[in-house]
Amino acid sequence: MSASVPLLQTIEADDVSTNESVPKGNISSQTAPKPAAAKSMASNASDAEAGIAGIFRQSSHPLVLLFLYLFRISAITVYILCGFFTDNYVLSTVVVVVLLAMDFWNCRNVAGRTLVGLRYWNQVDDDGESYWVFESRDPSRPANPIDSKMFWIALYVFPVLWTALFLVSILKFNISFLPIVLLALVFNVTNAIGFTYADRDAKSRWAKNAAGWSMGLGGIGGQLFTSAVKNSAGRFFGS
Repeated sequence: MSASVPLLQTIEADDVSTNESVPKGNISSQTAPKPAAAKSMASNASDAEAGIAGIFRQSSHPLVLLFLYLFRISAITVYILCGFFTDNYVLSTVVVVVLLAMDFWNCRNVAGRTLVGLRYWNQVDDDGESYWVFESRDPSRPANPIDSKMFWIALYVFPVLWTALFLVSILKFNISFLPIVLLALVFNVTNAIGFTYADRDAKSRWAKNAAGWSMGLGGIGGQLFTSAVKNSAGRFFGS
């Protein structure tokens, strides 16, 4: 190597082939994936029937179901919000108690009998003994599944809500409203216990009746079979 030639000139450049294409990146030219079309909220009839409006459309007795929840929600709403609208304790107490009484009567005598075919009451005999009396509808006329489900939800959820309000009143030392909450618990828990026992009594009674019918049919069948065998044997030996 000649000393007069610079060192950098002895390094040959890389041979770039003209036939090879250099890949070029162009993000804007690439087609962006299209977002998937949003699925329809109501893909079938069951989805369309969802919601409060769907519940009332599927109910056999929407007016009875409406008043069942109306009285219960109104009582608990007035109790919670009465302090924001009035300082009159007597007025608030009277309104809540009236709503609770209307709900208790409606649930026991109208909603329970209409929605699930059950009714109960407490009766006192001549000796002063108190006992429960239960009535139930014929199982050949089953209740509407929506009516039955919404009735039992209302029956068990609202006592839990009143229990929570009772605990809140104790923690806040709001002693003045404790009698209202206790009265609400008495009404709601009484209905829950009464209808629970009425439902159990109805199931056990109809189960016993079904067993009795099957045994009765078995007895009749056995008598017919026995008489047929006797007649056949008599004819055989008589001939």
